[in-house]
Amino acid sequence: MRFVDTNIFLRYLVPGDPAKAQACYALFKRIEAGEEIVTTSEAVIAEVTYVLRSRAHYGLAQTEISDLLRPLLTLNGLRILEKELYSRALDLYGSHSFLDFEDALGIAHVERENLSDIISYDTGFDRIPRITRTEP
Repeated sequence: MRFVDTNIFLRYLVPGDPAKAQACYALFKRIEAGEEIVTTSEAVIAEVTYVLRSRAHYGLAQTEISDLLRPLLTLNGLRILEKELYSRALDLYGSHSFLDFEDALGIAHVERENLSDIISYDTGFDRIPRITRTEP
């Protein structure tokens, strides 16, 4: 098993360098077919969303990013803990333009643990139903 870093996801999703894009495409086809087993981390998924959203890089809409990443999470050869958690975070991220991915991931953690409170100074959480934001 190998670990897939942020730049591999990015070269696959938004190709720039044709040779690297083709190599990443071939890798993800092997992963999709289950011919290669890989893993990645929560930090990588968060960084991919950040770079894709960044106006300095790609400036994609959150709904586009969610739609691009969701199918990758279902690939047969991608082994990451808590795929459902990432999927829920992408749903939240894609449907609430005021959330960054890290906050969406935090909400997904809160929901998974069946909690209702989040301790934060970020008032954006006040706009999420079933979440009560408190301050320390």
